[in-house]
Amino acid sequence: MEENVNNNADALKEGALAQSLFLRLSEAIIQGEIPLGSKLSEPVLARQYGVSRGPLREALNRLQERRLVERAPRLGARVVTLSADTFRQIYGVREALEGMAARGAALAMREEDLARLRDILARQEASIAATGDDAPNALGAMDQDFHVAIARAAGNALLDGLLCGELYQQLRLYRSQLRKVAGRGRRAVVEHRRILDAIADRDPDMAEWQMRRHVTASYAALAPLLDAVAAKNPSPAEELPE
Repeated sequence: MEENVNNNADALKEGALAQSLFLRLSEAIIQGEIPLGSKLSEPVLARQYGVSRGPLREALNRLQERRLVERAPRLGARVVTLSADTFRQIYGVREALEGMAARGAALAMREEDLARLRDILARQEASIAATGDDAPNALGAMDQDFHVAIARAAGNALLDGLLCGELYQQLRLYRSQLRKVAGRGRRAVVEHRRILDAIADRDPDMAEWQMRRHVTASYAALAPLLDAVAAKNPSPAEELPE
């Protein structure tokens, strides 16, 4: 019995470590600390993060599930590169799902959730006013993500799981590129204000329309730059430094 308890405790500890490592590696990829297209060496990463190979492999598996890492026979694991086709597909799905989320939020959002959404937007507006930051939402923490707050308040667990779980990290990877589009952050905050106003008015049609319009505008802003960004990514995978 004691051995089973110890084994379970070890498994829980390794699972928590793998999740923590997954989040750290996700951030490193999205923030550009690990370049797109880079080859991921397990021995190098294990030394860099001070972990054993077991939790690291589990973290890499989760990154692959979230489509931030890809594996190929004899080539090992590497960070994905930006793809025009993937971008188009993701944003097509995003427009539909986030439109549904905004509609649901207009119908179901509680007053305390609405107050939190107002607080998130106020922080974004203050950031733009103070620093001219052109990506107020793309690289922030999940609990300060305007879109996550709407998805979680929409009252649809499946939609929440898709937008805040399965697709979230890949969405953030592409959204992070918007910081390279001058002025897009300012425009996005204006669009966020319109979405919030429609939700606060309990107008599901307008909330969905404003969200779809916002996602479409983000796509239009980033699409012309995507080929140039992708061209700068390494073609052969780069090794992380030993």
